[in-house]
Amino acid sequence: MADLMARMGELCASGTPGDSLVALGLGSCIGVVLLDRRKGVAGLAHIVLPAADGHAKELNPLKFADRAVPELVKQVVARGGRKPMLEAVLVGGASMFAGAGSTLEVGARNAAAVKAELVKERIRIHAEDTGGTKGRTVRVDPVTGVVTVRKAGAKDEQLYPATRVLQEVA
Repeated sequence: MADLMARMGELCASGTPGDSLVALGLGSCIGVVLLDRRKGVAGLAHIVLPAADGHAKELNPLKFADRAVPELVKQVVARGGRKPMLEAVLVGGASMFAGAGSTLEVGARNAAAVKAELVKERIRIHAEDTGGTKGRTVRVDPVTGVVTVRKAGAKDEQLYPATRVLQEVA
């Protein structure tokens, strides 16, 4: 039983009962969750920047979406997940520098880069809580597949699987 932390530029994966995957303080960063709920396996990457292009000999390639997403897929599959069954959940990508201009919209660029990588991997996004101006913490129970999010100053909310049933509009 352990909290496995995905700090900036890190990832973690597990299928062990009692483990919890956690990424704290996701501002413009994106927390990418990959789940195989039938196998009870999940992974979480804390992505800082969209792409490794132009970052020669970067010491930590996992901070980039184009490097972290494929590695996260490998880690989840190595623990028994089946790639065709993987479900993605995205958290973060906030605009932490409101009013600074579009060149600093790292959060939106990160979200777009992660989505592009998931398309390449043929993994569908099942839920997301991205954008806005508040940082978030994401927590994943790999065995149950429950993903919770806490926005700064708020309480934990279950993001996935959805807990609310939409009412049919008459």
